[in-house]
Amino acid sequence: MLTVLRVHLPSDIPIVGCELTPYVLIRRPDTNINNDDVPETAPVGGHFLRYKWYRVHSDKKVAVCSIHPSEQATLQCLACTKANIPVSKSYHCTTKCFSNAWQHHRVLHERAANAANENGNEEEEVFGRFNSSGSGVINSNLSASALSASLTNGFAAPLYPAAVPKRLGGESWHEVGRSKTYIPTADDIGHVLKFECAVVDAETKLPVGHVNTILTSHVIHAPSPIPRRMIRVDGTGHLDANGRQSSSGTFTILSYNILSEACASNALYNYCPPWALSWPYRRQSLLREIVGYRADIICLQEVQSDHYDEYFAPELDKHGYNGLFKRKTTEVSNGNTNTIDGCATFFRRDRFSHVKKYEVEFNKAAQSLTDAMVPTAQKKIALSRLVKDNVALIVVLEAKANNQGVDNPGKKQLFCVANTHVNVQHDLKDVKLWQVHTLLKGLEKIAASADIPMLVCGDFNSVPGSAPHALLAMGKVDPSHPDLAVDPLNILHPHSKLVHQLPLVSAYSSFARTVGHGFEQHKRRLDGGTNEPLFTNVTRDFIGTLDYIFYTADSLVVESLLELLDEESLRKDTALPSPEWPSDHIALLAEFRCTRNKSRR
Repeated sequence: MLTVLRVHLPSDIPIVGCELTPYVLIRRPDTNINNDDVPETAPVGGHFLRYKWYRVHSDKKVAVCSIHPSEQATLQCLACTKANIPVSKSYHCTTKCFSNAWQHHRVLHERAANAANENGNEEEEVFGRFNSSGSGVINSNLSASALSASLTNGFAAPLYPAAVPKRLGGESWHEVGRSKTYIPTADDIGHVLKFECAVVDAETKLPVGHVNTILTSHVIHAPSPIPRRMIRVDGTGHLDANGRQSSSGTFTILSYNILSEACASNALYNYCPPWALSWPYRRQSLLREIVGYRADIICLQEVQSDHYDEYFAPELDKHGYNGLFKRKTTEVSNGNTNTIDGCATFFRRDRFSHVKKYEVEFNKAAQSLTDAMVPTAQKKIALSRLVKDNVALIVVLEAKANNQGVDNPGKKQLFCVANTHVNVQHDLKDVKLWQVHTLLKGLEKIAASADIPMLVCGDFNSVPGSAPHALLAMGKVDPSHPDLAVDPLNILHPHSKLVHQLPLVSAYSSFARTVGHGFEQHKRRLDGGTNEPLFTNVTRDFIGTLDYIFYTADSLVVESLLELLDEESLRKDTALPSPEWPSDHIALLAEFRCTRNKSRR
């Protein structure tokens, strides 16, 4: 007889549009096995699994935490209720939640106070008082630590009826699904879902043994990120009202490190709610964001092999994209090869066709380099330092006849797109620079054989002004650059070899060259010294720029760029990823026009 041992959901909270797939562990008399499914049409041992989903309707409404929407609110900031702040912002699930959010929450109070002063209203003084019951208000000047102490000692406790139980009176249960997987709908928002799994006798159709059930938390709206507009860099301002690129004769390219599931550990990103960090949730947020940009070419980094095959390739195919993938090598990586990430490049098949693919394995380049090194003892040390499994994917695309990006109708136009993810280790400055130099030398060979426009995208794990960035942007590295001091293998000498002849320019530096009204805010989001974005990667411990889109300026010109974000908007949940933003990186998107038809066949 089959017996269900355990049923659980892979994440803590269902989100509208997010698949819910419980894991079911079942046991047969002779062995313990994990089954994906045992349908009625293919019973095992005369039994099958039956699934049912229910929506719980209750006569009692429950408020949710403004920071952790998967949690019910138990506290309310009374200062918010007296300062014309949306009531939804006043709810918190625990005193710790409120304390952790205080540095950002207090900004709401300050803005409300400033608005009241500007309007000439005399607001009741609600900050800095505490009532005798300890239920009232919060001093807006308290530090997070002082606030935490006040809350802990009971001097100030934001109000909300404490702990609402999941099972409420006046409930009714409505069946909404009979499959193992269920996607919540808009009708489910605000309600608890119940999942039942039963072993059923194939003949009697009656349950055998205990019927396993689980309850979810309340279904919430899927948090949406701040919309990002495309900004023209020729001084004409925004594009159309929807923020979509509509120019003819142009194409767009997206570069995005999506944060692989294997790298998204709860320990590393413990500030992100577990449900928002789970892959079932993030993958759909990522797809929605990527598709929403409507890019003609998409360069993704940290794409796991299994996710490329099982999710991104088939899903993006539905939206008109063909894809190519290069997995990292495995000399250093261990474990399941399916979870090893790599670089994926997609392109709209109605605009481009695939001509050629080049795969750059830096491990092979390291082997070639060390084979020429003496003595032999140094080879092992060198390989240990240089072999890091990083790769690059280079794709040559041909614009189709109906692609109006070609200057001369009837002439075939090629584009070379490089997509890479450079080694992350901070102390290996020599390895980062060597990998970038190796990639550029390969691109120079392609340029020599076919004079075509080039785009170099990726996560270079190098900040603006670093040696790898200088090599990309300036074509050389100053011999006095401090990064060159790290060269234990002497692989960067002579420094005169650290050059390339490609006329590469960073796309986002175009913001610094724009003139006209309305560009001041975009320029403020650039580093004044390098004209690069202030950040593309935001974690609790780091904020800075690691991602770039470079292009050959003799053949391409930037028409528009996806606007950058301000730090405050991303820091409200401490850092990335967050419920709104599915990766610890932000996407970069540029629109280009081909200035001359360089390549003809």
